[in-house]
Amino acid sequence: MSTPSLYYVGLDVHKKTISFCVQDRVGDILQEGRIPSTRSALDVWSRQLPQPWSGVLEATLFTGWIYDYLEPRAASLKVAHPARLQAIVAAKKKNDRLDARTLTDLLRCRLVPEVHLMAQPLRQLRTVLRYRNLLVNQTTRLKNKIAGLLMESGTPYNASRLHGKRYFQQLLTQLDHVPDSVLELLILSRQSLEYLSGLERRILRGLLQHPALARRVELLRSIPAVGTIAALTWALEIGDVQRFSSVAQAVSYCGLCSAQHESGGKSRRGPISKQRNQHLQHVLVEVAKLAPRHSPALRQVYETEKQRGDYNRATLAVARKLVAYLLAVDRRQTPFTVESTAP
Repeated sequence: MSTPSLYYVGLDVHKKTISFCVQDRVGDILQEGRIPSTRSALDVWSRQLPQPWSGVLEATLFTGWIYDYLEPRAASLKVAHPARLQAIVAAKKKNDRLDARTLTDLLRCRLVPEVHLMAQPLRQLRTVLRYRNLLVNQTTRLKNKIAGLLMESGTPYNASRLHGKRYFQQLLTQLDHVPDSVLELLILSRQSLEYLSGLERRILRGLLQHPALARRVELLRSIPAVGTIAALTWALEIGDVQRFSSVAQAVSYCGLCSAQHESGGKSRRGPISKQRNQHLQHVLVEVAKLAPRHSPALRQVYETEKQRGDYNRATLAVARKLVAYLLAVDRRQTPFTVESTAP
């Protein structure tokens, strides 16, 4: 019995519309068009596709829910890395219809530069963690604004105690010279600060109690200097740790190595690559600044690299060592020991 022919579908995804192209195995175009970016439209459209079909869509802000909706209906569904789609980026003529055609051609020829798409449950938890980070940024801005309002009005204050609830209430009773409008802004800012801080703590508590994260975070926290936020960020931004075959791959994903340019036998290193997970990069660099205080081994790494270069080079070396530690603990599912991370 012969195997049915596979049909190939390319999807150029946008906020309001999705352009599509359907080809057979020899590249003849069977269908082309545009549909609204809604679940109902996708449902009707997917029922009319020839079966079986394989699809590809470019990684965008809207890719996740579309992938989750279409994946059960497809023989296979891939997500293409946008930075590596040179066939689209370098095209002289570019529009949604041609982009969908190009994606279909790449899929049919097995040339799609795939990007890893995390499992849906972990993606949802990652969204929650990133929202928590947004709340932290907003609370920091509010704290700075409160201090700024006091400085603008010429009010002295104790910076180390300013954001304590009792001290702030005492300070309000001493602001006789402050205009009423500024006093109202101070009270409003404080109320917003307390609300956002409470929301942030509630989100963090929910993540730590989640059964898919609790054990994993506990193991990662056994590494010196790795706290709750660093462990959560690693777990939810990395996802399946087995997708990295080496420490070098994980270091590159975290954006802790420089870009390399080699041509004609000459090689040069550029600045830190912009192709990275910026959330992981930020957290790991911040942890690396404090890690030498908590670990003799990391202190030795820091001092050795500082003698060869500057403080930034030393911090990046510590961050790369932390990636090796995190990868080892996550793979082996055992608490951290210096011996377990030895090559």
